[in-house]
Parts: sequence; C-alpha cells; structure tokens
Amino acid sequence: MPLLIQNRGLGRISSTGELFEKYPHLQENARTFRSKPLVDVDPKCLLYVQQREFAATTPEDNSVSVIGSDDATTCHLVVLRHTGSGAVCLAHCDGSSTRSEVPLLVRAVMSLSNVSKEGRLELHLVGGFNDESKTSHELSHNILATFQKQKEDIHLETCCITEMNDIVVDGTHRPVIYGIGVNVKTGEVFPSSFPHKGPAEELRSARTFTGGQMADIYDSSKGLVKIGPCKWSPNLDIAFWLSQSDDTILKYLSTSPMAEPPHFVQHMKSTIQFLLEHPSSDSLFPGGQPQLYHRTEGGDWERAVQS
Repeated sequence: MPLLIQNRGLGRISSTGELFEKYPHLQENARTFRSKPLVDVDPKCLLYVQQREFAATTPEDNSVSVIGSDDATTCHLVVLRHTGSGAVCLAHCDGSSTRSEVPLLVRAVMSLSNVSKEGRLELHLVGGFNDESKTSHELSHNILATFQKQKEDIHLETCCITEMNDIVVDGTHRPVIYGIGVNVKTGEVFPSSFPHKGPAEELRSARTFTGGQMADIYDSSKGLVKIGPCKWSPNLDIAFWLSQSDDTILKYLSTSPMAEPPHFVQHMKSTIQFLLEHPSSDSLFPGGQPQLYHRTEGGDWERAVQS
C-alpha cells in the first residue's frame, strides 16, 4: 500500500519540494517541530542509536524510556511507531542501503505488535538540509519512495526533512535539528542532543567506519544492547588521518564539511585510534560472540558476562 498522508495515498512524487507544495500542512508541522526546544534526556533511561543502526522496543520496556540519535547532517532519523501496541523503532539512515533498510524497520515494529489488531503505523522523518551536493534531497526522496513500496499502510505524520530542516548561518546552510528522541511510553518525538552515546561508542563507530551494514542493536525482550560480531582487517594506512588538519579531515571524511557539529573531527580521530589499537576485530568478540550490555540498577550500561 502507498504511504498515506491525511488518510490518502501519497502517489508518485519526484522531489521533497513537490511533496511540501502538495501538502502545505506538512510544512506547517515541520515548522512547529523545528521550533520546539531541545529536550534534555536522562542518560539513565536512554538507548542511543548511532549512524547505520536501529533499535525497537515497546512501552513495557523497563530498561529504556527514550530512544535517541543525533549528529545527523545529511543523514535522516526515522521513527516508525504502531499506535495500537506502542511498539516503536528509531533508525539513523545515511543512504548506504535504503531499499534494504526500510523493510527491517517495518519488520521490527510489526514483530513487536503481533498482539495488537487495532492501531496504525505512523512515520516521523527528521534530518537533512539544503546541502550543496544534494545528498539530503536524494536520501529524502529514496526514503519516501521505499516506504511507498511497503505492503503495510504507513501514515506520514512528521516530515521535517531537507529544505524544511534548513537554516542559513553566516552564509552557510546547515540543519536546524541534528538529533531527536522518541518517548517509548507516549510515542512523542522531540528535538534533542545526546552527550552520552554509549555503550561501546568507539566500537560501534568503528563498525560503521569500516563499512558495516544497518544493524539492529537491541533485544527488547531481554533489555540487552547487542554489538557485533563485527569484521574488519588491519589497515595501518588510516593512521595517515591522525596527522592531518581538522579542515582536511572535514573535507574528505564528511558528506557536509561546513555543517558538522563541533566534535566531528575528534570523533573521527578517536574512531581511527580505536581501529589502530584493535587492528583485527576478532579479539573484541571472543568465540565470535557479540558484545552484550545490560542496564544496571544505577542506570548505566554494563558489559554482560557471557557464560
């Protein structure tokens, strides 16, 4: 079935510009959304999703109250929720394989919604901006077109993407909103930023940096964050980047050098340093098993001991 807007099929659209022209209320909703203040989220109830990851859970989850992600420039943050079961999924999509990623998100929410006959699937899209290379425009279009091809009815509720998430600061285009959270209990989606990006922040960044595909990082039935096993080979050439200037790193390792958050370069350097310290991924996954993390009573993520 098509993507639905106000209960009517979207039909074929060739660009986000055409979408917003055809549905002015989406523009209004986007303006309202991007004017909301950033919400501070307690890291003790947060499940953080990095680039090329997704996580899904239900309101019954005692370990997670908010799923969140940030640092999205040309990337898009996707929230899909079933209003009957309350099952919700958040993904950080970078366009690496949109066509195969979207069905994973739909499946994740539907698999947690089997008990619920009532309700509908609602979609919230946030991210991208008017970048020079039009990377955001292409990703916006691909995500919409792929949701359009799913067999389930999916209702587009929030669409704060690309030109509707754009602001010009000192002559440079950049996103208004870089990060969002979704309240697992209520389904509310809100702008946010997250200083705490764990657990295993560097390992997860290394997985994406070395070409890892979209990964489901959470088992909601057990309250466990699950990383890997990942696969990469020694690559000493990447040490080259550690001696380069910030401008060079931005120019070659970012899709949007002028719009990155201030910690981007340090994040890239620490990821490269992690890969140099762990040239082979095998040592990080004894017996080829994933790394598992559970939430302690104090609210921190702690490595689970596997028997």
